[in-house]
Amino acid sequence: MTTTTTTPTEPPTEPPATAREPASATAPISAARTAATAARVLRQLRHDPRSIALMILVPCVMLLLLRYVFDGSPRTFDSIGASLLGIFPLITMFLVTSIATLRERTSGTLERLLAMPLGKGDLIAGYALAFGALAVVQSVLATALALWVLGLNVVGSAWLLLLVALLDALLGTALGLFVSAFAASEFQAVQFMPAVIFPQLLLCGLFAPRSTMQPVLEAISNVLPMSYAVDGMNQVLRHPDVTGDFVRDAVIVAGCALLVLCLGAATLRRRTA
Repeated sequence: MTTTTTTPTEPPTEPPATAREPASATAPISAARTAATAARVLRQLRHDPRSIALMILVPCVMLLLLRYVFDGSPRTFDSIGASLLGIFPLITMFLVTSIATLRERTSGTLERLLAMPLGKGDLIAGYALAFGALAVVQSVLATALALWVLGLNVVGSAWLLLLVALLDALLGTALGLFVSAFAASEFQAVQFMPAVIFPQLLLCGLFAPRSTMQPVLEAISNVLPMSYAVDGMNQVLRHPDVTGDFVRDAVIVAGCALLVLCLGAATLRRRTA
């Protein structure tokens, strides 16, 4: 009599945990998670007075120093003070944001957060919200100092000047979040400043009108967001009312900040290799 042996069917195995799609890749953006992330960042910054001083006080100190550098020529301060009122916040927010985000990743905090149901969009939006709140304080103090203490003479509304300063600070925040994904150390994050900020500073029209530049450099300056930040400040400096060029400049700066934030969410890594 012949007997047949049947091999028991093995139950389907679960994919290894490492192969599963991380929660951070599938979780939609949540207002609650974004607000919780922003609150956590602000609590951490509260215990870091040096970063707060860099973000809030340094632009004011630089404007104060600039005013008395041109003490014998107040008109020179009027001509470049408005532009620098937007440039200084952009630079300081870029530095602080890039270093703070990188520190989160190298310490392992970012990896632990993304292991939770916290999406990359939540994380980037939370950081942008926290640093954006500080950018509001920074822009208000710098604008008030320039207008009512240092005597910066502008034709347009102080609220428009504040709006452009705030947009510039938010742009610096977005750029800092973006470049932090490509740095392996805080020193490398600082090294991105000459690559990202200095070319824009030279080509934004602060030192020479962009129309007088070599055509290739003028074309490059036309796609750099800092150029429109300076143009927006100059519109407030020279025109009493809102102009079409001012609206264009403000929309471009805001759009660039939003685009860079989206790129930052797409390129965000859990840990620095």
